[in-house]
Parts: sequence; C-alpha cells; structure tokens
Amino acid sequence: MASNVEPLLEPGMALDRIAVWQRDIDRLVTRTRTMSARLATLRVTMSDPRRLVEVTVDAQGVLLDLRFGPRLALHDPDTLSRTVMATISEARRRASDRAVAIIVDTVGADSAAIRAMVSGATAPARP
Repeated sequence: MASNVEPLLEPGMALDRIAVWQRDIDRLVTRTRTMSARLATLRVTMSDPRRLVEVTVDAQGVLLDLRFGPRLALHDPDTLSRTVMATISEARRRASDRAVAIIVDTVGADSAAIRAMVSGATAPARP
C-alpha cells in the first residue's frame, strides 16, 4: 500500500533531513571560523623596486606600516609620493588576491563572503 504522506512530513524522514542540515551548518561554521582566523592574520609587506619604501597592509588593505629606505634623501618629494602610493596600491591588490584565495579555499567560490567582497569592491566610495 502506497503512502500519501509527503516525505518531509513523515517524522523519520524529517528528522533525517534536519540532521543533514545541522551537519551542513556545523561544517559551514567551522569553515567560516577558519576563514576569519586566516583573514585576521593576513599581512602583505612589499617594497618598490628601488627600495625607497616598504609598506604593510592587512586583508582589508588598511595601511599598517610604512618604512623608508636609506636612499630617501636622493629623491624629490613628488617621486617619493608617487612611489608610496603605487606601492600601497600594489600591496592592497595582493592582499585582496590573497583574501579571495583564503575565502575560496575555506568556504568556496560561490560563498556569500565572495559575493560581499565583489559587491563591496564595486560599490561607490562614501564621501
């Protein structure tokens, strides 16, 4: 005799489905914690080719450190300014690439975290 009960309404099947959902949620929580820990420690340090400046940025591209090389006095302020900005920009790009790699590695390429990064990167800047 065939049952007319919906599979999700049958108590045994519903409990099995809930258990699967709970395992999926637990795995996502673990992966998300791993991702957060790795992003929290991400740092990119780089110098320009002439070694005039060295910068360090975090996963969000926040400048954490700026150091000047010993030949700083040999260059005019405009050159130094452009070098600092270009080095920060490149460090931020590399940090973003590494952050994306961490997110993909831990929670997947189709995750909400990736979507948030992409939408944040394309959102207009606030004044």
